[in-house]
Amino acid sequence: MSLILGIDPGASTGVAHFLDGDLVRLDTVSPHEIERTIREAMPGRVVFEDSRLASRAWNARTKAAYGAALATARSLGQVDAWCRLITEICVELGIPAHGVSPAAKGPKRAAENFAIVTGWTHSSNQHERDAAMVAWPFRRSQGGRHA
Repeated sequence: MSLILGIDPGASTGVAHFLDGDLVRLDTVSPHEIERTIREAMPGRVVFEDSRLASRAWNARTKAAYGAALATARSLGQVDAWCRLITEICVELGIPAHGVSPAAKGPKRAAENFAIVTGWTHSSNQHERDAAMVAWPFRRSQGGRHA
């Protein structure tokens, strides 16, 4: 059985588990739990939303927008660091991993639309749905490990 993890890094990190192409589990973990989550699962592949691949994050044309842009930059810097952490953990463990840009992940999905696309009928939050959608196109890809 092949396990693929989809990860949406953030202050609330979404994690989606695909087993043999089927979405079987959604979780939300804290950033300090990312490493443990990957190590315990030992998936065949990790696909994560990589904020470092975004071409543009904000536009600060006014003084008020500048303050908001600084807050966004701080938050984005944290997410960038978590993306780097995911990459380094996977390299250390020999797990194939790659990032997907936020734009390539596609639009945010409400629970109803998410259920139509994925077949997932249990509860979920936006972080978990984003994690699932980032890995959705790769859910049947082969990895070197089995669950």
